[in-house]
Amino acid sequence: MHLLFVLVTSPCLTVLYILCCVSCSWCSALLRPDCLICLVHFQIIQYQTVRYDILPLSPISRNRLNAVKRKILVLDLDETLIHSHHDGVLRPTVRPGTPPDFILKVVIDKHPVRFFVHKRPHVDFFLEVVSQWYELVVFTASMEIYGSAVADKLDNNRNILKRRYYRQHCTLDLGSYIKDLSVVHDDLSSIVILDNSPGAYRSHPDNAIPIKSWFSDPSDTALLNLLPMLDALRFTADVRSVLSRNLHQHRLW
Repeated sequence: MHLLFVLVTSPCLTVLYILCCVSCSWCSALLRPDCLICLVHFQIIQYQTVRYDILPLSPISRNRLNAVKRKILVLDLDETLIHSHHDGVLRPTVRPGTPPDFILKVVIDKHPVRFFVHKRPHVDFFLEVVSQWYELVVFTASMEIYGSAVADKLDNNRNILKRRYYRQHCTLDLGSYIKDLSVVHDDLSSIVILDNSPGAYRSHPDNAIPIKSWFSDPSDTALLNLLPMLDALRFTADVRSVLSRNLHQHRLW
């Protein structure tokens, strides 16, 4: 299994050590928040193709994983996993002539609307990998008739995006939709949300992993870059013990 990854450098040498070890099997000795949090401080030097194999866990790692609850990864859709525009948009953000990955035809307020949907680079591989580690949940502020159709396309009959929440499950506050993670599960120690909009998870910042909004960049590797952290995070007893130290990053997007 191959993927495009980034070679990074950092003032913290732990980063390089973690990125090497994750492709073997995740040692519980590495699961320290002060190591993981360093993943956000890097400078891209160059791209290179490397292997990211899903290898059997060592006995130590398996025992560690069995001792904690299986985690839930909550995924936003628009500008996190995909980008879309619909009929009538005068200036779409994608490059003219770029074909969509799929076209959705839905009826909104009795009017047929076509959505041209572009998938973020490597999203299929990302979902394939993280579905082995987490229970995946879609939580979008979009209308259900649209969000459900997008989720069906991303799932592609793999049955990995079974649980879904839409606009009606959000709370409207000051003109923006907020996602209450307690709707998904009452144990917040085991929930991680990946969302490009900090406002959407402002009720649960300690559970969030920020990601830059994606519109059209074909060289984007943001989803791939998250795999080492997500691989490690599933071993923690409480995801907030790590993610709460990442709050300054939420302002960057």
